[in-house]
Amino acid sequence: MKPVVVLVGPPGAGKTTVGRQLALELRVTFRDSDQDIVAAAGKPINEVFIDDGEVHFRALERAAVERALREHDGVLSLGGGAVLSEQTRTLLKDHVVALLEVDLGNAASRVGMNRDRPVLALNPRAQLKLLLDQRMPLYREVARITVDTNGRSAQAVVEELRDALASGA
Repeated sequence: MKPVVVLVGPPGAGKTTVGRQLALELRVTFRDSDQDIVAAAGKPINEVFIDDGEVHFRALERAAVERALREHDGVLSLGGGAVLSEQTRTLLKDHVVALLEVDLGNAASRVGMNRDRPVLALNPRAQLKLLLDQRMPLYREVARITVDTNGRSAQAVVEELRDALASGA
């Protein structure tokens, strides 16, 4: 079993929104690895960060992604930091991965001052820039498909993804 597509990208790229709509169009199920982590931990991600630390969260994340890649055959959305793990990047080589690109301005406006995102808690805009700078090369490393989401509706992004998947990307 293999996901139809795995969505990666930074916070604010639209992975969950686009993923849900794409799954509906493709008539498959949607799965979000962050929700799997919440279920496994029995508490929200921000509480895992606070109570148990980022190292513990990343271990839960690696396990959740590995399990989802093995079990899920629909659209799979990964948390923004999942690509930090070399193990996860290696696993993604056998899958169709789509990067949802977003620039700092668009990401910041979409994320806003969302304090539920623990990696953005202190200074969201500065943290988001740092994340984009650090993670973009890793997203590009694993992606077979790249879709620019800047200033575009979720439906326009879904249509581009659907067309790329249909063409065998």
